[in-house]
Amino acid sequence: MDLNATIIGQIIAFFMFVWFCQRFVWPPITKALEERQKKIADGLEAASRAGHNLEMAQGRAAEMLKEAKVNSAGIIDQANKRASQIVDEAKEKAREEGNRLIAGAQAELDQQVNRAREQLRLQVAGIVVAGAEKILQASVDEKTHASLLDKLAASL
Repeated sequence: MDLNATIIGQIIAFFMFVWFCQRFVWPPITKALEERQKKIADGLEAASRAGHNLEMAQGRAAEMLKEAKVNSAGIIDQANKRASQIVDEAKEKAREEGNRLIAGAQAELDQQVNRAREQLRLQVAGIVVAGAEKILQASVDEKTHASLLDKLAASL
């Protein structure tokens, strides 16, 4: 094998090229690859944490939803109880108002009956006096007439 100057020059150039690439080209490439690898690892870790946080959030949301359903059921029950209580109170007030109106109507009716009786007494007294005048065929004086009417009204 013949070693001549071109082969030796090519070997020297090749080693210089390898040395140059190792010294100046390869470190930035490896550094960029390492940074990219670190970013990917951080991204995967963040995704894992986010997945875990999502599961926890879904669990809390489910718990909160259950709690909200229980609370809403309680509120609905309270509202129904309050509604029935209001209806009962309204019925009671209506009964009381009806009883009060009935009592007022009864009192007014009693007053009208008493007025009618009083008017009837006065009319009967007038008729009795007129009948007594006709029977006696004589006029009774005013004092006697008033005292007779009072006695008659008291007896009725």
